[in-house]
Amino acid sequence: MQYRTLGRTGVQVSTLVLGAMNFGKIGNTTQEDATAIVDAALDAGINLIDTADAYSGGQSEEMVGKAIAGRRDDVVLATKATLPMGDERNQRGGSRRWLVTALENSLRRLAVDHVDLYQMHRWDPTTSDDETLSALTDLQRAGKIRYFGSSTFPAYRIVQAQWAAHEGRLSRYVTEQPNYSILQRGIETHVLPATQEYGMGVLAWSPLASGWLSGAIRAGQAISTNRSGFMQQRYDISVPANRAKLDAVEQLATVADDAGLSIIQLALGFVTAHPGVTSAIIGPRTMDHLRSQLAAADTVLSADVLDAIDAIVAPGVDLAAHEKNDTPPALLEPALRRR
Repeated sequence: MQYRTLGRTGVQVSTLVLGAMNFGKIGNTTQEDATAIVDAALDAGINLIDTADAYSGGQSEEMVGKAIAGRRDDVVLATKATLPMGDERNQRGGSRRWLVTALENSLRRLAVDHVDLYQMHRWDPTTSDDETLSALTDLQRAGKIRYFGSSTFPAYRIVQAQWAAHEGRLSRYVTEQPNYSILQRGIETHVLPATQEYGMGVLAWSPLASGWLSGAIRAGQAISTNRSGFMQQRYDISVPANRAKLDAVEQLATVADDAGLSIIQLALGFVTAHPGVTSAIIGPRTMDHLRSQLAAADTVLSADVLDAIDAIVAPGVDLAAHEKNDTPPALLEPALRRR
């Protein structure tokens, strides 16, 4: 396992992060499954576990808490807030009112007295940066969080939040968690230059592109991954963007074979090769998934292999731009772009 400094925090983290989104009903995993995966990941050298309150309605946090019991000091523990946690309209977002409650709920589910990294799962356009950063700074000073970060923020919001922290003399986001893979390279255009400018750690989610780069999706084969069962549109080959992804996967498989690598090693090695990326978040649902992904722990891609990848999916290009989660609200809601 390789280790890097998380931004400018001084905290050393593994280049592979254990993501716990599949723990619970989303991935149909039991506590026994989750504990076995956590134990194996920690034994392999992974030292950062990432979860969120919204994963299976809090079930993921509960499972992570039980799995790390007795090993808390071995783990850099990260969770997130802001996505809806109930039908009540204030059980979401970046307000002080909700973040204080959300963190207390997360600490209770995790059975810990603090988290190392608390991340805003999405930017909340209804709440000012000052409101959110002030609340997070107070929670940090209270010792309930060590650091805080953003997730899936567009570049201009990353920059704005950094300035708001500076102007308000508040603590700042020290990490960003963006969607990044060979098939979704859009963050190379603006997000990664911004995070590099501000010395932020970057924890890339979905480096296997929701299973497209796992080796389980190939031309001529029926797609039967767990994710395809409840997100069918993202795997429908009649959709042009999905056909483009499948074409790219077939070409990438050849590159991987020629390099003596699995496509998983190629995909994870690509993400961790970028100088602006600290770690890639893997989200195994089974022990077999974990083993195949741990095989990429020491993968270093040569310049020739990286050049071959660039020739298949050009730098800065998203093959499925409509799947991004950082679209400005005005592009989604007509009323926001009309007087």
